[in-house]
Amino acid sequence: MAVELSPASPVPPAPPELAGSPAGRALAAELAARWAEPHRRYHTTAHLRAVLAAIEPLAGLARDPAAVRLAAWFHDAVYEGLAGRDEERSAQLSLARLPACGLAPERVREVARLVRVTAGHAYEPGDADAAVLCDADLAVLGGTPEEYDAYARAVREEYGHVPGDLFRAGRAAVLRGLLANGRLYGTPLGRDLWEARARDNLARELARL
Repeated sequence: MAVELSPASPVPPAPPELAGSPAGRALAAELAARWAEPHRRYHTTAHLRAVLAAIEPLAGLARDPAAVRLAAWFHDAVYEGLAGRDEERSAQLSLARLPACGLAPERVREVARLVRVTAGHAYEPGDADAAVLCDADLAVLGGTPEEYDAYARAVREEYGHVPGDLFRAGRAAVLRGLLANGRLYGTPLGRDLWEARARDNLARELARL
């Protein structure tokens, strides 16, 4: 799967669940503006497009594919570079905005739950919606070496305020934690598509650090 990382990547079409009402269309425009904020370097519209594209081959495994796609739109809608807080505020945004768009309360709750899961990519076995969303969010790790290197550069740019030594130490800890996982992807198809190349990419970046 090609991963387009240009910050100028066009915004994907609005989810059908948001296209049928004035409130939904206003929310889609708000989300598009959030993803295009100038301070973003990796968590851009390009990342959103890549996650949505990666969901598609996995969508048949989800219990509620529409909730998974909506959660992709919201999962980094609030982005200030504060891990955990960003996801929580993004989940709260979904809870505040989606009811006015006519979504069923249980779907709104599922979207918020999935957004919160992306904070640590930790979920219970059998949680198909979370597995699909998290696999899609991490699909970038399994790109070609060139795609992965573009992703790694974008991550460094987002943390440009962090001194080099501190960034390298923190990034190395993240990479080691990922490599220590028995598996990076929660779905069999995700593992088939991305696992081997993701491990190669992670090990290659860690060696460079």
